[in-house]
Amino acid sequence: MNDPAFHLHDLADTTVLAAVRRLQVLTGGAVRDDTPLVVAPDVNWEPPLRTDPRSFETWNEYMAYASRVVGRFHGQFKLKRFDYEHPVRLQPGTPRRLKRAYPVSVAYTDWGPADAPIVLCCGGVANVATRFHYLASDLHDRFRVICMDWLGRGRSAWLAAEADYSLATYTEQLRQMIVHLGRPVTLLGSSMGGSAAIDLIARHPQLVERLILNDVGPQIPARRRRRRAEAIARHYVFRTPSDLMRKVGASQKNDGPASDEIRFSLTFHQTRWSDEEGGRVYRHDTRAMQAYKAQAQKSLMQWRAWAKVDCRVLLIHGLLSDALLGSTIRRMSQGKQITILDIPETGHTPLLADRNQIATVRQWLDGELPDGARLSVLHAAQRDPYPGKPIPFAPASALR
Repeated sequence: MNDPAFHLHDLADTTVLAAVRRLQVLTGGAVRDDTPLVVAPDVNWEPPLRTDPRSFETWNEYMAYASRVVGRFHGQFKLKRFDYEHPVRLQPGTPRRLKRAYPVSVAYTDWGPADAPIVLCCGGVANVATRFHYLASDLHDRFRVICMDWLGRGRSAWLAAEADYSLATYTEQLRQMIVHLGRPVTLLGSSMGGSAAIDLIARHPQLVERLILNDVGPQIPARRRRRRAEAIARHYVFRTPSDLMRKVGASQKNDGPASDEIRFSLTFHQTRWSDEEGGRVYRHDTRAMQAYKAQAQKSLMQWRAWAKVDCRVLLIHGLLSDALLGSTIRRMSQGKQITILDIPETGHTPLLADRNQIATVRQWLDGELPDGARLSVLHAAQRDPYPGKPIPFAPASALR
């Protein structure tokens, strides 16, 4: 039922275009391809950046554009918080005499009707909750979509010590978030968020009804993890808009086709202005990135936890991904009827801002896709950059 994935960078150069053309939109069934894997994927490979990033001469120009981009979603959601309690057992570097459970404020966005089925979204190691704005906006008519900032990221508060940041901590944060919401959820995890989701379900299966894994499985190669860690475990200061757009443009090579607006939205929310630094800085605790770097020296292996996952699963796979490999997908599919959505021209991880991708996720949530199916969707036309009349602009309070 679940056929092996083919990777465009696994195929000979002359077959790549033909492979792309074979991808088609399906509403059910499976996409079959008998092309054998030719070589092991090169984890150092990256797709080329398709366009030059948008340029701004001044920060005033940058903020004017930000007001319009953020304005698309203004008023659609509420920014909320709850107090996570960091337990003593997850404070490995703290001297015993100083160990105490302590509260940490966790921020999340809340979209849709309060009594609707809950979809809880959590991103990767350096992501923020606003990464899911487009997905949440398209789904919140029928679902309550909760998008959470990890501890030390976005608008969530920071932990007391670098060693407190760990996969076990993120699993505990997920558990407390779901308990705070009061009922089981559909859990969507991108990259590290998916790793925490697998761990959570293995430990507390009653909290999760369905699982969406965005380009992540129970095994992530160490070489890939180390390369990612080296890029993020530093403190960056962007003193001009062009510096910021250039850096973020390079980091978005794997995101697949996306409009300037979507890329800008990610850029803006992932950074904040710092008077002390005289520029924009990433909206995260650098110690969290350094903790990840220390933990990324080995491959992540979660096969024992994966064996305990017994709920419905949608696996979203960037066909150019160097983190979710074909061999991992084949092993994941053994004995499980997982639904697989392949995303062309995209690496690790799909942004899930594309309307065709979101529509397919909605179909799966509505039970319209059979378990065990494998399908792909072509990229949708770009969204209207000026939704609504008049053009919505966000107030200054929404731009902090």
